[in-house]
Amino acid sequence: PRVFGSPQLLALLTWLRWQPLGTRLLIPQQCNLAGSWKNDLGSKMYVSKVDDKGNFLGEYHTAVSSAQKPIEPSPLVGSQHLDEDGQCTFGFTVNWKFSDSTAVFVGQCFAEKGEEILQTSWLLREKVDSQSSNWKATRTGQNTFTRMC
Repeated sequence: PRVFGSPQLLALLTWLRWQPLGTRLLIPQQCNLAGSWKNDLGSKMYVSKVDDKGNFLGEYHTAVSSAQKPIEPSPLVGSQHLDEDGQCTFGFTVNWKFSDSTAVFVGQCFAEKGEEILQTSWLLREKVDSQSSNWKATRTGQNTFTRMC
């Protein structure tokens, strides 16, 4: 009998070839932030490859803004814990290119029922003209992200 004659076996071997080193045999890696995500407000982010220390770069395109300038995609930089259970925590910073503000996001990825969900909390710091206006410079919020296919 032919050992590699089965199309299913060939598909399995091809899949295994592209799995990152360190993943458990036959269990797809979950909650690696690399890829495209969309949140409950329609904002989108793309995370490039997460390195072996959990660091990543990407781009964030917000769907909402109070800035006077047109929205532009903005760079993000972050880090995630590479937990074996697939329920990693992470954080990233977005340096908005169309306004004098910065946002920081922290969250956790939940892999349940074959779906990855990112639950995040964020702080948005806007530039103000004086220290007396500091009270209105920081906003907070929460967003839920799902992976885009």
